[in-house]
Amino acid sequence: MISVVPLTAEDRRAGRPQLITATVAAAAIALSSCSSGDVGAEPAATVSTAAAVSTSAAPTTTLPAPVCVAKAQAGDSLTAIADRSGITLEQLVQENLFDPTDTFYPGTEFDVCVGDNVDPTDPTLVEPPSAVVMRQQRELNELFSTTSMLPLGVDGDSGRLTRQAICAARMGLGLPVHNRHLAPGSDEEATIFAATGFGIPEGAPTDAAKWILVDQRCQVIFIGEGADRVVDIFPTSTGEEGHETFSVRARAFRFDPSIETDGWHDSSSFPVEIDNPLNGNMYKPIYFNEGQAIHGAEYIPPRPRSKGCARTFPKHQDMIIEWLGLQDMTEATWKVGDIGATVVVQGRYTDLPDTP
Repeated sequence: MISVVPLTAEDRRAGRPQLITATVAAAAIALSSCSSGDVGAEPAATVSTAAAVSTSAAPTTTLPAPVCVAKAQAGDSLTAIADRSGITLEQLVQENLFDPTDTFYPGTEFDVCVGDNVDPTDPTLVEPPSAVVMRQQRELNELFSTTSMLPLGVDGDSGRLTRQAICAARMGLGLPVHNRHLAPGSDEEATIFAATGFGIPEGAPTDAAKWILVDQRCQVIFIGEGADRVVDIFPTSTGEEGHETFSVRARAFRFDPSIETDGWHDSSSFPVEIDNPLNGNMYKPIYFNEGQAIHGAEYIPPRPRSKGCARTFPKHQDMIIEWLGLQDMTEATWKVGDIGATVVVQGRYTDLPDTP
C-alpha cells in the first residue's frame, strides 16, 4: 500500500520533497521467532520505504556496464524497483540490508547488483584501508575503556568484533544504528572519535528503575537506571536462525542461581548429559520471556549463535546479578519484585554480504 506523507510548513520552507511510503510484503523480511524452548512465532515485520524508481545507466565501454543504482522517485514501489532491475524483492531487501524501521525518500539510491563486493551507494559496505581501521580500533578502545566491552585487537581488520563496537557506539551516541563499517572521514567517524561517553540509547525502557536493553543489530547489552544513566555495556550473542530471540518488552520473572552446580543450569530444551560447571550450558540465567533468558556462557561470538537466549560471559553475568542485588540468593525466585529489571529486546541481526 502506497501513502503520501503530508509536508509540514517547515518541510516546505526547507524545500524537502514529499515522502511517499510503501509497506513491503511481510514475507520479504519476516522475522521468525522461537526460543530455547516453548514459544511460538513472532508476527512478521514490515518495512516502510519510499516508492518508485528510475535507473541511470553506468558509463559504457565495449560492453554495457551493469546498472547497479536505482534512484527512488515518488509514485512507485519496492516491488517495481526489483522488477525493473531484474531481481527479486527478497534480493533487493538483502542487498541493501533493510531494517524494518527504515524509511526512504525520493532520491534515495538502491544497490540492485546482487552479491557485488562494492556497493555504489553506501560507503559503510566498503571496508576501509587497514591503517584507517587501526586508528578506528584505537579510538573505540579508548571510548569503551570504562565499559565491559572487550578491547579490540588493533589489527586493521574491520571484522565482526570491530563492527560490533562501532554499532554499539552508534547506539550510545544517537547515530543511525547498523553493524556496517565506519566510513573514513565521515561525520559519523568524527562524532565517534570526539565522544567521551555514552547516552541512553533509543529503545531503553527508561520508565523502569533498572533496565536491560538487548540489541540484536549490534549484539550488545546496555544496562541502565531510569532516564539517569547507562551503567554498563556488554557483548552478547542472541538466538541464531531458527531459534531467534523475541523482540519484546518484559519484566524479568525468574532467577536461578543454581548454587549446587556453581551457577551452571542445564537448559531443559537443549540439555547436556550432566549439569555441572564443566558442561552445564546456562550460567545463572535471568528469565524474561517464557524460556528465553539472559545467561552466562563460555562462547560469545559477535553474531547470533544461541538457541534463543542472550548469552554473556560468566564474569559479565555476575556483574549484572550484583547490579540487580541478587548475588546472595541461594534459591531460585519466580518473583518479578525480587529481580526488579525490565528487559527490552530489539532489532534484528543482518550480516554484511560475503562475510565468512
